[in-house]
Amino acid sequence: MSTEQYAFDMEDVEYVQHPTGPLLARLYRPKVSKPTAAVIELHGGGWSIFDRTRGVTVHEALARRGVFVMSLDFRQGAEGAYPLMLQDINYAVRWLKANAARYGIDPNRVALSGNSTGGHTAMLAAMRPDDQRYGMLKLPAEMEEFDATVRCVVMLWPVINPIGRYLRAKALVGTEGAPEWAEPTVACHDNFWVSEANMTEASPTQMLGRGEEVTLPPALWIRATGDDVHDYANRETGRPESEEFVARYRAAGGEIELITFEAPMMFTTAYPTMPESIAALDQIVDFVERWTR
Repeated sequence: MSTEQYAFDMEDVEYVQHPTGPLLARLYRPKVSKPTAAVIELHGGGWSIFDRTRGVTVHEALARRGVFVMSLDFRQGAEGAYPLMLQDINYAVRWLKANAARYGIDPNRVALSGNSTGGHTAMLAAMRPDDQRYGMLKLPAEMEEFDATVRCVVMLWPVINPIGRYLRAKALVGTEGAPEWAEPTVACHDNFWVSEANMTEASPTQMLGRGEEVTLPPALWIRATGDDVHDYANRETGRPESEEFVARYRAAGGEIELITFEAPMMFTTAYPTMPESIAALDQIVDFVERWTR
């Protein structure tokens, strides 16, 4: 693992235009002398809130180690109801590859990363790079040679099985001592997914359970011990969602690492200077460097 530190430039660019307006990406461009790997970062927020500035600790850590970062805004909530958000993400992968020379990156060394619901959409987009529904947005004809495949995926506490979390949150609403997150979680799922059928169809866990033919890039899953919002018992097997997905991914022939930190929920975002956060960032950078060589 390289420990060399780089300065970097940061800028916001428009990467796609919709009738509702443009979408921006925040680019972190390390000052390196040769084409570098790139990570497209997807923020969390229940598929409904936050923007490209979320998760800056991860973005800056990657950039300082010489990895280009593209942190996305995308349509979300009811405006980005499934599969529209996935269209923006699929397009962003192709757009970045098409603009590789402009930004000094290697188009063959692009990865996806995300936390919480962003971790889910990162894995979903990576598993279905050729899905026609996700690839609806077209690049200019001279750029159409680029596809949406990625070299690897990094997930921080992803909501990997949306239908499982939805049913869990829904069952908690109105009960004595129900957690504060339950009711807004149900609302976010309803606005974005519209139906339980969509939550099931676009669940990477369920996709593997159905034997769907998918792409399986190398993956890293970072989890915290103090996080029952994102990692709870799978309704079918009783195993934690993280362990259930890892087992299915490996059984399908994919390579995935699951690293657990004794830390509170969303620790790299909420407590970026704690030793566990620094260690997690090192693991993420090491993984990206290894799989994008």
